Formats: sequence, C-alpha cells, structure tokens
Amino acid sequence: MSQHINNIEEEETFAPIYANQEDFNPSDTVSSFLSNTAYDPSRLHPLAGLGGGLDYISLDDDAGALGSHGSAGILPSRGWSDDLTYGTGLTYITGLGMGGAFGMYEGLKSSPSPALKIRVNTVLNSMTRRGPFLGNSAGVLALMYNGINGAIARGRGQYDPVNSVVAGAVTGAVFKSTAGLRAAGSAGGICAVLAGIWAFGKDKIL
Repeated sequence: MSQHINNIEEEETFAPIYANQEDFNPSDTVSSFLSNTAYDPSRLHPLAGLGGGLDYISLDDDAGALGSHGSAGILPSRGWSDDLTYGTGLTYITGLGMGGAFGMYEGLKSSPSPALKIRVNTVLNSMTRRGPFLGNSAGVLALMYNGINGAIARGRGQYDPVNSVVAGAVTGAVFKSTAGLRAAGSAGGICAVLAGIWAFGKDKIL
C-alpha cells in the first residue's frame, strides 16, 4: 500500500496554474508588478469576470444631491436609511450613557446611608431609572427626526439645512403633543434650533 502511494506521489506533478502560461515570467517580482502602470484587468483569473474593466464607486461632494447628502457627516452615509440606522443607534447609546452617568452621580449624592451595600443599591437604582429613560427618549427623537428629514428631502428633491430645521420642529412638536399645545410648541422650537445649529455648523465642526 505504501509503495502504491509513493508511486502516485512520484507520478503526480503539482505546478501553478496561470490564466495564460505565456504571461508567466519567473523573474517577475512584487516591485515590478506594482510598478507596472499599464494594468490590464483581463489578465486576472477568468472567474473574476473583469475582462470588461473595473468599476469604481465615487462619492460626490455635492451636498444637495439626493444620493450624496451624507458624505460630510460623522459617519459615512449612503442616504436616509443609513442615517436612520446609525443616527438612531448612536443617539440611543449616547443618551443611555449620559443618563447612566447622571444616575450614578445622583445615587452617590442621595444615598441614605454610608454603608457600601446601600450606596451601591442606590446607585444601581438611579442608573437603571435615568439611563433607559434618557436613552429611549433620545432614540425615539432621533428615529422621528431622521425619518421626517428623509421624507422631506424626498419630497423636495434635495438635502439642505432647511429640511433639518423643519424636521426638528415637527419632531419636537409631535414628541410633546400629548402635553398640550404650549409644550409642543416649545419642544418644536427647541428641536428646530438644535437641528439648525447642527445643520449649519457641522461643516465647520467636522
């Protein structure tokens, strides 16, 4: 049996397979390959399907175009769906962290006893009360804002700061609509101002 295996190993030859044997040059090095500016994609393996050339994805810096409005944000964005996903998640996590930090401070300050167990219990209660509340509220606001902003942009055919201001006003008003007209108007004004500051100032900040 071992003799049969040895015979097979002696008969089999393992050689590299090239798309075109004439393209193989034993003297080629990595440097020479990388320095070759006349790159021909058709020389790659046929299964790559690049015989017709390479396609490149380019980002347009025009902020008014529908397909490129997110190129100047904190995170790369391909449109309102990315803003809806990343913006809502990032805002929720930020609100959750800020609420938890405030709850920790509140718990340490208002502990009824200097005993360690009681202080830890007070801190945990405050963190679990403040953190989720602020995180959920911020996440809902971000979800509403990004959805309304995308809808307005689709309707107008362009992305600009006006969309952000209007979306902020509508978001704040709807979020506080159950508290009365006065509270809804105040919340809408505050959210519109914050959205305007972000829309007009993000290019200078980033």
